[in-house]
Amino acid sequence: MSVEEINNALLQQIMEQLEAIASSQRIIDALNETISNLQQTNADLSTTIDELNKTIDGLTLTIKELKEKLGMNSSNSSKPPSSDGYKKPSPKSLRKPSGKKAGGQDGHSGTTLNYIAEPDETILHEPSACQNCPYHDTCMDHACVGETRQVIDAVVTVRVTDHQLVVIENCPLSGEQQKGEFPDDVKAPVQYGENLQALTVALNTIGAVSVNRTHEILSGVFGIPISTGTISNIVDRCAKGLTGVVELIRQKLTASALDHFDETGTRVDGKTMWVHSASNSEYTHLTINAKRGKAGMDAGGVLPDFEGTAVHDCWAAYWKFKLILLHALCCAHLLRELICAEENHADQKWATEFKILLLEMKKARDDAVASNIWQLSEEEIQEFERRYDEIIKKGYAENPLPKEPDATEKKKRGRKKKGKTLALIERLDKYKASVCLFIHDFSVPFDNNLAERDIRVIKVKTKVSGCFRSLPGAQNYLKIMSYVGTAKKHSINAYDAIRRAISGDPESILSRGT
Repeated sequence: MSVEEINNALLQQIMEQLEAIASSQRIIDALNETISNLQQTNADLSTTIDELNKTIDGLTLTIKELKEKLGMNSSNSSKPPSSDGYKKPSPKSLRKPSGKKAGGQDGHSGTTLNYIAEPDETILHEPSACQNCPYHDTCMDHACVGETRQVIDAVVTVRVTDHQLVVIENCPLSGEQQKGEFPDDVKAPVQYGENLQALTVALNTIGAVSVNRTHEILSGVFGIPISTGTISNIVDRCAKGLTGVVELIRQKLTASALDHFDETGTRVDGKTMWVHSASNSEYTHLTINAKRGKAGMDAGGVLPDFEGTAVHDCWAAYWKFKLILLHALCCAHLLRELICAEENHADQKWATEFKILLLEMKKARDDAVASNIWQLSEEEIQEFERRYDEIIKKGYAENPLPKEPDATEKKKRGRKKKGKTLALIERLDKYKASVCLFIHDFSVPFDNNLAERDIRVIKVKTKVSGCFRSLPGAQNYLKIMSYVGTAKKHSINAYDAIRRAISGDPESILSRGT
């Protein structure tokens, strides 16, 4: 073999080896690309799995919240009884059975109708056998009344008083015409009297009867053509006459040491508005505003300058008033939320324990007051607070805080929801002093029922009349109900209070025993 052939053979072998090397590199590059693609696919799948897990967590929380909402009713939340529909829950009282029979107890001083000494009419009921007896008159001369029964009824009549002005053309002393004067409250040629005006206002406000129905009732009962416009004007005049006394009520509440506050929604002219209540054992003040929060409370006029103890349901806006000395939370609201957590989540053992603790705290306080003791011992208070802290720790253990997302995820999705149960635990933890204030200071009530009673008239009015057709009408109603609510707390019945307002003496209700 020649040198040239050997060189060609070697060159051929080298070319083949180079081709094999190049082929191997392509395989390696392909393998590397495949590995890279698999790694990217794996990363994408991990991201997808993470997103799916987060979606599942979110959906699980949403399902949990929806189940909570389905399980809520008037007995375990702040929902009104009207929202229960036909699925009203069976009554569940937190009070323990006393073992006493129902009704009035022994020694209870009951009330009943008393006989009237001088009745307006007397009807004799003779034996039927005596009607045609020839000895009727003789027997009746010696007869006696064996039993008396009285029927007390109301006779509805219209009384018209004719006020006539006397005119003397030529006075013998002065030679001038002398003319009498009408009373100040007789201003029109024909007008309705104070009693009828007071009844009109009472029906439309206290009775929660609409203007149209008030017109139907008064027209039907008295047979007088009182129009819906006249009814509205009477209510409007009454409300305007109460401006001064309602301002006095506001000032009294602002200067009070302890007030109750609440708010509720109602419909006015097709829009949702908020009624704000400020009250104590002597005064009631109701206002309305488009805002539920601090702006609406500022407009009410009591909270901005109030420097006492505020009893409320922990609505966030109440904590924005820096002048408030102390906050006391409504434990009745807390009990309802605890019952909701207890009923809708079998694993929430802490809720049952906390409910029992609140009721034991209340019983200890009530027993002390019944024994004329106005302060719990330091040992009792410390034991209650120790149990309080232990139950809160247990609550956190049963409801761990959600893991905080990183900066990127937080920007995309925001904070994770905590859920109602965890939010309740955090609230109880943060506002422990306000929850327990009623066992430290016996002047502070266990609940905010006084405010709820004062504001319940709005729900009754809405339920009967449907809504308020105008804002001035709603304002007039609230002004009158503030006045009437205050009058009741001063032992003056509602009709008498309105009668005083119509006659121009509304401030007399602020003096007890008037």
